[in-house]
Amino acid sequence: MNIGVNYVRIVQDLPQKVCEIENVWILLRDGTRLAARVWMPEDAEREPVPAILEYIPYRKRDFTTARDEPMHRYFAGHFYAAVRVDMRGSGDSDGILLDEYLPRELDDGCEVIAWLARQPWCNGAVGMMGNSWGGFNALQVAALRPESLKALITSCSTDDRYADDMHYYGWVPPQR
Repeated sequence: MNIGVNYVRIVQDLPQKVCEIENVWILLRDGTRLAARVWMPEDAEREPVPAILEYIPYRKRDFTTARDEPMHRYFAGHFYAAVRVDMRGSGDSDGILLDEYLPRELDDGCEVIAWLARQPWCNGAVGMMGNSWGGFNALQVAALRPESLKALITSCSTDDRYADDMHYYGWVPPQR
């Protein structure tokens, strides 16, 4: 038994060929462009699939990309479109990121979901996933009940920001 040894298996043999689009611009109502990276089954334009959105401030081509690329490729290889979007003011997206979880961030998330549902390669159903900040905002976007959002998976996040927010536990700012 190897205790403490991480075992990661990356699946390379997928049932569907994957098409990757390095950069797609999502134009929001106010003219702001959000940058997205898309993985989808090769034939998704002929046979639309559900989309899985990861909406993050962590930059779609940086930080967690080595860990996340195999996951998004796996989703696409199993008949989903996986879409990683830089939030307003982060990564390659336009705008300024003023703080976390502001109403503008959540409204942008709803716009992105609606945009995804309209794409010719999407069947209109969108799921949202996220870890940490991405998980927090997925839960908060879901609370706004965007019509096309059908599923949600979050990790390292909470639905009780008062009691469990890592920045302001019990809403007491950290002492500096």
